[in-house]
Amino acid sequence: MTHGLERGATIHLPFTALRAVLRWTPTASGARRPVPDLDLSALLLDASGRVRSEGDFVFYNQPRHPSGLVRRLPKRRDAEGLRDTVEADLARLETSVTRVVLAASADGGFEAEASRPRLLLHGAAGRADGGAGAAAPLAVLPLTPRPGETAVVCGEVLRGARGWEFRATGRGYRGGLVALAADFGITATGHPPPRDPRTAPLTYGYPQPDPAFTLPPQGPQFLPARS
Repeated sequence: MTHGLERGATIHLPFTALRAVLRWTPTASGARRPVPDLDLSALLLDASGRVRSEGDFVFYNQPRHPSGLVRRLPKRRDAEGLRDTVEADLARLETSVTRVVLAASADGGFEAEASRPRLLLHGAAGRADGGAGAAAPLAVLPLTPRPGETAVVCGEVLRGARGWEFRATGRGYRGGLVALAADFGITATGHPPPRDPRTAPLTYGYPQPDPAFTLPPQGPQFLPARS
Protein backbone atom coordinates (compact mmCIF):
# COMPACT_ATOMS: atom_id res chain seq x y z
CA MET A 1 0.00 0.00 0.00
CA THR A 2 1.31 3.42 -0.96
CA HIS A 3 0.84 6.22 1.57
CA GLY A 4 0.23 9.76 0.40
CA LEU A 5 2.24 12.15 2.55
CA GLU A 6 1.68 15.80 3.31
CA ARG A 7 4.01 18.36 4.81
CA GLY A 8 4.55 17.56 8.50
CA ALA A 9 3.65 13.87 8.21
CA THR A 10 5.91 11.14 9.63
CA ILE A 11 6.02 7.52 8.53
CA HIS A 12 7.99 4.53 9.84
CA LEU A 13 10.33 2.92 7.31
CA PRO A 14 9.94 -0.88 7.39
CA PHE A 15 13.27 -1.26 5.60
CA THR A 16 16.82 0.02 6.01
CA ALA A 17 17.83 -0.03 2.34
CA LEU A 18 16.15 3.14 1.08
CA ARG A 19 15.63 4.23 -2.50
CA ALA A 20 14.34 7.80 -2.79
CA VAL A 21 13.14 8.80 -6.27
CA LEU A 22 12.46 12.38 -7.35
CA ARG A 23 9.99 12.35 -10.26
CA TRP A 24 8.77 15.17 -12.46
CA THR A 25 7.27 15.89 -15.86
CA PRO A 26 9.83 17.56 -18.13
CA THR A 27 7.33 19.39 -20.34
CA ALA A 28 3.73 20.35 -19.69
CA SER A 29 1.14 19.74 -22.39
CA GLY A 30 1.20 22.67 -24.79
CA ALA A 31 4.15 24.32 -23.05
CA ARG A 32 6.43 26.42 -25.20
CA ARG A 33 9.60 25.46 -23.35
CA PRO A 34 10.81 22.55 -21.21
CA VAL A 35 10.40 22.68 -17.45
CA PRO A 36 13.81 23.32 -15.77
CA ASP A 37 15.82 20.30 -14.77
CA LEU A 38 15.57 18.99 -11.19
CA ASP A 39 18.16 17.35 -8.95
CA LEU A 40 17.94 15.21 -5.82
CA SER A 41 20.63 15.55 -3.15
CA ALA A 42 21.31 14.07 0.29
CA LEU A 43 23.05 15.51 3.34
CA LEU A 44 24.20 13.26 6.19
CA LEU A 45 23.90 15.08 9.52
CA ASP A 46 25.12 14.46 13.04
CA ALA A 47 23.30 15.27 16.30
CA SER A 48 24.11 18.98 15.89
CA GLY A 49 22.18 19.10 12.62
CA ARG A 50 25.29 19.73 10.52
CA VAL A 51 27.40 17.72 8.11
CA ARG A 52 30.54 16.22 9.64
CA SER A 53 32.76 16.72 6.59
CA GLU A 54 32.54 17.67 2.91
CA GLY A 55 31.87 14.03 2.01
CA ASP A 56 28.51 14.15 3.77
CA PHE A 57 27.02 16.20 0.93
CA VAL A 58 25.93 13.86 -1.90
CA PHE A 59 24.82 15.73 -5.03
CA TYR A 60 25.45 15.87 -8.78
CA ASN A 61 29.11 16.94 -8.47
CA GLN A 62 29.77 14.43 -5.68
CA PRO A 63 27.43 11.53 -6.44
CA ARG A 64 28.80 9.05 -3.91
CA HIS A 65 29.49 9.27 -0.19
CA PRO A 66 33.04 8.19 0.77
CA SER A 67 31.58 5.19 2.61
CA GLY A 68 29.70 4.10 -0.52
CA LEU A 69 26.52 3.80 1.59
CA VAL A 70 24.73 6.78 0.01
CA ARG A 71 24.86 7.35 -3.73
CA ARG A 72 23.05 8.95 -6.65
CA LEU A 73 22.04 6.91 -9.66
CA PRO A 74 22.10 8.32 -13.21
CA LYS A 75 19.01 10.26 -14.22
CA ARG A 76 16.52 8.33 -16.30
CA ARG A 77 13.56 9.05 -18.55
CA ASP A 78 10.60 6.71 -18.96
CA ALA A 79 6.93 6.87 -19.89
CA GLU A 80 6.13 8.64 -16.61
CA GLY A 81 8.68 11.42 -17.10
CA LEU A 82 12.11 11.98 -15.56
CA ARG A 83 13.56 10.66 -12.32
CA ASP A 84 16.61 11.24 -10.16
CA THR A 85 17.42 8.62 -7.52
CA VAL A 86 19.36 8.45 -4.26
CA GLU A 87 20.01 5.13 -2.50
CA ALA A 88 21.03 4.81 1.15
CA ASP A 89 22.04 1.77 3.18
CA LEU A 90 20.72 3.11 6.47
CA ALA A 91 21.59 0.06 8.56
CA ARG A 92 25.31 0.46 7.91
CA LEU A 93 25.64 4.21 8.42
CA GLU A 94 27.87 5.31 11.26
CA THR A 95 25.96 5.89 14.48
CA SER A 96 27.08 9.52 14.42
CA VAL A 97 24.73 10.03 11.46
CA THR A 98 21.36 10.80 13.03
CA ARG A 99 19.58 12.27 9.99
CA VAL A 100 19.71 12.06 6.21
CA VAL A 101 18.16 15.11 4.55
CA LEU A 102 16.70 14.64 1.08
CA ALA A 103 16.55 17.86 -0.94
CA ALA A 104 15.36 18.82 -4.42
CA SER A 105 16.75 21.75 -6.38
CA ALA A 106 15.98 23.42 -9.71
CA ASP A 107 18.32 26.16 -10.85
CA GLY A 108 15.69 27.72 -13.10
CA GLY A 109 12.79 27.24 -10.71
CA PHE A 110 10.46 24.27 -10.28
CA GLU A 111 7.39 25.51 -12.18
CA ALA A 112 5.60 23.00 -9.99
CA GLU A 113 2.20 23.26 -11.67
CA ALA A 114 3.76 22.01 -14.90
CA SER A 115 6.45 19.68 -13.61
CA ARG A 116 4.44 18.08 -10.75
CA PRO A 117 7.52 17.17 -8.67
CA ARG A 118 7.09 14.40 -6.11
CA LEU A 119 9.31 12.22 -3.96
CA LEU A 120 8.75 8.45 -3.85
CA LEU A 121 10.15 6.24 -1.07
CA HIS A 122 10.99 2.65 -2.01
CA GLY A 123 12.61 -0.28 -0.25
CA ALA A 124 15.43 -2.23 -1.85
CA ALA A 125 13.16 -4.95 -3.23
CA GLY A 126 12.07 -4.77 -6.84
CA ARG A 127 13.73 -3.03 -9.74
CA ALA A 128 16.95 -1.38 -8.72
CA ASP A 129 16.40 1.77 -10.77
CA GLY A 130 12.95 2.65 -9.39
CA GLY A 131 11.60 3.02 -12.91
CA ALA A 132 8.27 2.17 -14.48
CA GLY A 133 7.19 -1.31 -13.51
CA ALA A 134 9.04 -1.23 -10.18
CA ALA A 135 7.30 -2.28 -6.98
CA ALA A 136 4.83 0.26 -5.62
CA PRO A 137 6.49 2.84 -3.38
CA LEU A 138 5.88 2.92 0.35
CA ALA A 139 5.01 6.61 0.20
CA VAL A 140 4.61 9.51 -2.22
CA LEU A 141 5.19 13.12 -1.21
CA PRO A 142 4.03 15.83 -3.66
CA LEU A 143 6.40 18.79 -3.55
CA THR A 144 4.83 22.24 -3.47
CA PRO A 145 7.62 24.84 -3.68
CA ARG A 146 6.42 28.43 -3.74
CA PRO A 147 7.07 30.72 -6.71
CA GLY A 148 10.67 31.88 -6.67
CA GLU A 149 11.95 28.97 -4.59
CA THR A 150 14.74 27.04 -6.28
CA ALA A 151 15.45 24.43 -3.60
CA VAL A 152 13.32 22.56 -1.09
CA VAL A 153 13.93 20.09 1.72
CA CYS A 154 11.68 17.19 0.80
CA GLY A 155 12.09 15.53 4.17
CA GLU A 156 14.40 13.96 6.71
CA VAL A 157 15.18 10.31 7.34
CA LEU A 158 15.54 10.09 11.13
CA ARG A 159 17.26 7.51 13.30
CA GLY A 160 14.99 6.56 16.20
CA ALA A 161 14.68 4.02 19.00
CA ARG A 162 12.46 1.81 16.84
CA GLY A 163 14.45 2.21 13.65
CA TRP A 164 14.32 4.76 10.85
CA GLU A 165 11.42 7.02 9.93
CA PHE A 166 10.76 9.69 7.34
CA ARG A 167 9.39 13.13 8.19
CA ALA A 168 8.09 15.35 5.37
CA THR A 169 9.11 18.99 5.77
CA GLY A 170 8.91 20.96 2.51
CA ARG A 171 10.97 23.96 3.66
CA GLY A 172 11.85 26.06 0.61
CA TYR A 173 14.73 28.36 -0.32
CA ARG A 174 15.00 31.17 -2.84
CA GLY A 175 18.79 30.91 -2.91
CA GLY A 176 18.88 27.43 -4.44
CA LEU A 177 21.17 24.65 -3.30
CA VAL A 178 23.67 27.16 -1.87
CA ALA A 179 21.14 28.59 0.60
CA LEU A 180 19.81 25.17 1.51
CA ALA A 181 23.24 23.66 2.08
CA ALA A 182 24.28 26.64 4.22
CA ASP A 183 21.61 25.69 6.75
CA PHE A 184 23.47 22.43 7.31
CA GLY A 185 27.02 23.76 7.56
CA ILE A 186 28.07 24.29 3.94
CA THR A 187 28.65 27.58 2.12
CA ALA A 188 29.98 28.42 -1.33
CA THR A 189 33.22 30.38 -1.58
CA GLY A 190 32.59 34.08 -2.06
CA HIS A 191 29.86 34.34 0.54
CA PRO A 192 30.75 36.28 3.72
CA PRO A 193 32.33 33.98 6.36
CA PRO A 194 30.52 33.47 9.67
CA ARG A 195 31.62 35.67 12.55
CA ASP A 196 32.41 32.80 14.91
CA PRO A 197 35.30 30.72 13.49
CA ARG A 198 34.47 27.87 15.88
CA THR A 199 31.26 27.23 13.93
CA ALA A 200 32.64 28.08 10.49
CA PRO A 201 30.88 25.97 7.85
CA LEU A 202 32.66 23.87 5.30
CA THR A 203 33.62 25.79 2.17
CA TYR A 204 33.19 24.60 -1.39
CA GLY A 205 33.50 26.14 -4.84
CA TYR A 206 35.87 28.24 -6.84
CA PRO A 207 36.89 31.64 -5.40
CA GLN A 208 34.32 34.29 -6.27
CA PRO A 209 34.85 37.97 -5.49
CA ASP A 210 31.16 38.80 -5.90
CA PRO A 211 29.15 37.75 -2.80
CA ALA A 212 25.94 37.91 -4.82
CA PHE A 213 27.03 35.38 -7.42
CA THR A 214 24.62 32.68 -8.53
CA LEU A 215 25.57 29.13 -9.40
CA PRO A 216 25.28 27.87 -12.98
CA PRO A 217 23.18 24.73 -13.52
CA GLN A 218 25.25 21.55 -13.13
CA GLY A 219 28.30 23.73 -12.44
CA PRO A 220 31.36 23.02 -10.29
CA GLN A 221 29.98 24.92 -7.30
CA PHE A 222 30.64 22.57 -4.42
CA LEU A 223 34.12 21.30 -5.11
CA PRO A 224 36.66 21.67 -2.26
CA ALA A 225 38.03 25.20 -2.11
CA ARG A 226 41.63 25.97 -2.81
CA SER A 227 43.74 26.57 0.28
